[in-house]
Parts: sequence; C-alpha cells; structure tokens
Amino acid sequence: MRAAALHSAAGALLLTALAAVPASGLPHADAPGVPVAPAGPVAAGRTLAPGGTLTAGRALAPGVALAAARAAAEGVAFGKCSDAQDLPGAMQCGTVAVPLDYAHPDGRQIKLSVSRAPATGRDPHNSKRRVPRQGALVFNPGGPGGSGRYFPLIGLLPEWKRIAAAYDLVGYDPRGVGRSAPVSCQDPKRFFKGPSPAPDHPSQSYKKERIAQAKAYARGCATRTGSALRHYTSLNNARDLDVLRAALGEDRLTFMGASYGTYFGALYATLFPSHVRRMVFDAAVDPDPAQIWYRNNLGQSAAFESRWTDLREWIAAHDDVYGLGDTADEVLNSYERARARLAEEPAGGTVGPGQLQGAFLQAAYYDDYWPGRAQALSEYLKGDPKQLIAQAAPARAAAAEAENANAVYTAVECNDAPWPTDWRVWDRDNTRLARVAPFETWDNVWANLPCAYWPAPRQRPLDVRTGPGELPPTLILAAERDAAAPYAGALEMHRRLSGSVLVTERDAGTHGIAGGPNRCVNAHLDAYLLEGRLPARRAACAGRAEPKPKPDAGH
Repeated sequence: MRAAALHSAAGALLLTALAAVPASGLPHADAPGVPVAPAGPVAAGRTLAPGGTLTAGRALAPGVALAAARAAAEGVAFGKCSDAQDLPGAMQCGTVAVPLDYAHPDGRQIKLSVSRAPATGRDPHNSKRRVPRQGALVFNPGGPGGSGRYFPLIGLLPEWKRIAAAYDLVGYDPRGVGRSAPVSCQDPKRFFKGPSPAPDHPSQSYKKERIAQAKAYARGCATRTGSALRHYTSLNNARDLDVLRAALGEDRLTFMGASYGTYFGALYATLFPSHVRRMVFDAAVDPDPAQIWYRNNLGQSAAFESRWTDLREWIAAHDDVYGLGDTADEVLNSYERARARLAEEPAGGTVGPGQLQGAFLQAAYYDDYWPGRAQALSEYLKGDPKQLIAQAAPARAAAAEAENANAVYTAVECNDAPWPTDWRVWDRDNTRLARVAPFETWDNVWANLPCAYWPAPRQRPLDVRTGPGELPPTLILAAERDAAAPYAGALEMHRRLSGSVLVTERDAGTHGIAGGPNRCVNAHLDAYLLEGRLPARRAACAGRAEPKPKPDAGH
C-alpha cells in the first residue's frame, strides 16, 4: 500500500528539521502460495519451482562473493555531491557497482548512489573528548522504494550526535531507486491523479476500472523496464547490501533498517550471519514466508482501522479546539461530510475523497501530523479549504520521484513471492475485511493489484531464521500500535532471529521509533550501537506523550 514518504522517526525528524525530502517510500504487502506462470527464461543459477516460482536463497552466493571482493578492492571514491549546494559540507557522495543478476556477476552492472557523513569523533557533551570511530552505520528507510541518500544529515540532530560521533553515517539509493538505475512503470506526468474517489465499498463497475488500471500498470512495468524487471527483489537488495559493506571496507556490517528495511535486513542476517556486527530493526515487518506479501497487507489494513480510531479519539478529546465532535463516531461523521462535499466539488480542483484519505493515512503513520490534519478538516468544514489543499493536494513537482518509488515498490513486492492471480480471491478477502476495516482496505488493494497480473517470474520467499550462536545479538524496536508494521510482525521477527532483543514502545503507534522523542527507546539504541549493550530478551518503554493540539498547525 502507499505509505508516507518516510518510514522512521529518523526520517520524520530529518524532514521536519532539515526539509530534506527522500524519495517517497511504500510499506509492504504479502502472499499466499498461488502459482504464477513465469514470463521468459529463468536466469542461470536458479531453478523454477513448481507453479512458476523461483527458488531463492543461497544459490547465488558465489556471485555475491565475487562482486563483494571486487567492491572491496575498488572501494568508494567519495567526493562532493552533485547537489552539494543543498547539502552541508560534511556530506559526501559516491557510487558502488553491483551486478544486475548475481547469477552473472560479470554481466551488466548497475551503480548504487551512496552518501556519507564521516564520524565527527566529537563527544557532543564534552567537546574536548575524542570519540573512537566504530565504522560505518548503513541505513535504509523502508519502502520498497525509499531513498536513504539524505540519511547522513540526521547526524545534525541532537538525538543522533552521539551516534554520529562514533559512526560514519551512510545512506544509499537501493537498486532501482532515485539515482541507482531508476525503474519506471509509467509516465510520471500521469502518476498523480487528482481529484480521485476512495469508496469504502466499491461498485462492480469501479472494481472493473481498477482491474484494468492494474493490468495496464503491470504491462507498463514490463515495457519500460524490460528483462531487467525480474532482478528487483528483496533478496537482491540483501545481496547488494553485502557488496556495499565490502566497498565501505567493513569486515562486518552495522545496519539499521526501518519498516521494509527490516525485512531485507533480516534476509541479510539469514544469508550472511557471519558478516553482521550489529543490526537494528525499527518497525519490524513480519518475515514469515507465508505472509510475504499478500497476507501482510491484509493484516496491515486491519491494523490501520485501529489506528484511525486512535486518531479520531484524539480529535474528539480536543473538540474545544477543532469542533469536529466529542466522540470518535462524531469525528467520523465530520470526516464523512467532508468526503461527500469533496466528491461533489473537489477543493482547489485537485483534492477529492482519495486525497483526503491519503492525508489522513499519513497521519495514521505519524502522530506528529494529527494537529495539522485535524485543523485542516475543521477549517474546510467551516468554509476555508486552504489548509486542506496545502496538505492533501498532489505534489506534482515530486511526480517523477513518487512514480519511481511506486515502481520499485511494485516490482520488488510482486517479484518477491507468489500472489493470488484470481481476482475473486482478492475480492472475497477484502470485501470481508472492509466490513470491519473500511478505512484503508480497498486503497491497499488498488496499490498492490498489479501483482495479480505481474509479467515476471515470482520468487519463493526465503525462510528467515537463525540458530543459536549463528548471529550476533540484534535489536528490534516496535511501537505497540504501529499500523504499517503491526506489532505481531516484531514478535515474529524476534522469534526467528536467535539472540535478538525486542524493545517495545507501549501504547504508541508512530511508524519507526529510533531516534525519536522517546528517551527510553533512544537509550537502548545508543547503548547497543555505541557499547554493544542490550537488555534482557524483551524490554518496554512507556509511550511518548500524545501530540498537543495547535489551532494553527500545518504539517
């Protein structure tokens, strides 16, 4: 499903404090084992499993080893970033070459765009004290399709200065994203559609229209990307990460992944456990192969209904500020009045029910958005649409970036696993779900439906699992009411990664909690990354304070 632009507290803080916007990312989905016919020949080094899915996992290890050895010898020639006029002087940029297909490591290469801010070596609490460098900390913000290129700027924020003192902060565009051989599925000028509807219970004619759009989008991915399309997978993202590790001169990887980044980080931990130094999984995705990706999306849609209720209850508690109703149901009635009015006359000619839903979906990811969204809705219903237009209108200037992020999201998730190919399965499951969780269910379907008609072969998901002693201790962070990465996924990740420790932010739902306002969470993060210290198997932190209503809030 479509997500907010950033997938972690780190990213959200960075956006707020520095106004440096990474590529829009997307969260996750998942799949029952429905067979799909392969399109085209199977790449050498892999076999076709029954039903047209590709077996996946360690078979391409020699190709990865060769690419990593080559990258270690070449290193990364960091220099001035091409957009340096917009970036602080400490930011450096370079590229790392990876094989498009690890079965043919000497074949076509693509270059990953990499960024770095070298460790400052300065204790933020004592300027005279030098801090020993601990190597590179590589970050991925999620998606698939999210860019981490601006991540090194996070070191300018107070919550990150201790980590920035000890680590080179490294971000990058994964394969297909941004400046790393970008993928496209349609003309970016056609990507943003507004105004658009967002029916909770779509008609048969509307469903047929969306099915036709999904088929056209899948064809567009194949046409615009060609035979390379099959190589955009989570497993290849994990393999690329090992090549990047080698290029950075690191014998073992220190990595932080948020949202989807936790999934291919877990794949990395399974494939290359001896190459791991420390790993942080922030807003962990359920890595169970049976959940990748169709079933995870069903769980996500259900969880968003609960988070949407949280948001409405918060608005109701501040009825004296917003005047939208003093119960969650009354707030819902106000929202529905706005939807109906926008369906008749879109605000500013671009904001319809679909754009309203998208704006409030973003608030379901990050509670920092609650005051601004509530104020915009309140003002709109009182006759002033300016704030709603500002917050919800399609950002057409970012169309190319958003289209690219959506293309990568679709390609990776559709390639990763089998999906139902019979529309009746989608219709049955989501009609049933929408009866109790209407807020996000159908929008989630439309975002992922191209996978039902995908032209490339699917992989069989790797069984993420490590045994005792195979993997160094790792840290999993999770908010108890996170809808984009439901808490059950963190529990499953914890079960599957032997020796992992789970830190839970209680009664909170912001998507991605590392480096945010919760001092307890940050203390665990700092202790792990800086000293290698972890609590017992599980620990809990009290939830962050709810946002305060601001009558003039805009976000």
